[in-house]
Amino acid sequence: MLTTGSRYAGCGVGLRHEYFDEIIENGPQGVSWVEVISENFFDPGGRPWRALERVRRDLPVVIHGVSLGIGNADPIDQRYIDQLRRLIDRLEPAAVSDHLCWGAFGGHHAHDLLPLPLTEPVLDYLVDRVQHVQDLLGRRILLENVSSYLTYRQSVLTEHEFLGELARRADCDILLDVNNIVVSATNHGFDPGHYIDALPADRIGHIHLAGHTDKGDYLLDSHVGPVPPCVWQLYRQTIETIGPRPTMVEWDQDVPAFGVVVEQSQRALAITDQVMAARRRMCADG
Repeated sequence: MLTTGSRYAGCGVGLRHEYFDEIIENGPQGVSWVEVISENFFDPGGRPWRALERVRRDLPVVIHGVSLGIGNADPIDQRYIDQLRRLIDRLEPAAVSDHLCWGAFGGHHAHDLLPLPLTEPVLDYLVDRVQHVQDLLGRRILLENVSSYLTYRQSVLTEHEFLGELARRADCDILLDVNNIVVSATNHGFDPGHYIDALPADRIGHIHLAGHTDKGDYLLDSHVGPVPPCVWQLYRQTIETIGPRPTMVEWDQDVPAFGVVVEQSQRALAITDQVMAARRRMCADG
């Protein structure tokens, strides 16, 4: 039977190396959970692990990978799975996630999160791969929707149809990146609100928020700067639709002081509180 990790809620932040000294000294103040990049902690020891162990004493930790390659044509890398399993056993994370994408072929890595053709054969292929990975890990994983800059002529499903059906059939969960929806919706001309409405809400485990860069002809998922207004707007709509979810802010370039990112995550918590208060008032008014 697959496990789903421990409970976590509220606002989180990503544990970036710029914050190690502060966290080792003071702990991760102002947040309810922390996310780390899985591959950065495959080799235990050193300053990164001192920071992580300091966090883990007080808070749930989520691990988020970038190299699983669930959509690759190559076989699942057993060495990678073994490393991931050791990290899970040592850390006992609240959740384990990666990306719904491909990024390697024939042993050659693009070092990017590339979108998949949205077809029934690809969906069948991924269902088998996700189930296999979950069996190897002994737990359910979350898969994140990626931002994209191209589509495939072969695609016959929308991204939300593909993602939702994969979650149902493979018995996995969804890491919903609201910024990535805004980026892809702008680049490809679909309705981001409809995307949210169409997903199976019970499969959405937690949420990512981030900034992006307007390149004129397209939006770039850059994870730089504060969360922009359009992402906050879609986040509010998301919470109105699916209810509260653990939410964290990613800020990976020009990283500011820890307190700045904490404030951004706390804003997400404030929006959730506002949405739920409004819902309670509506129920009270009958």
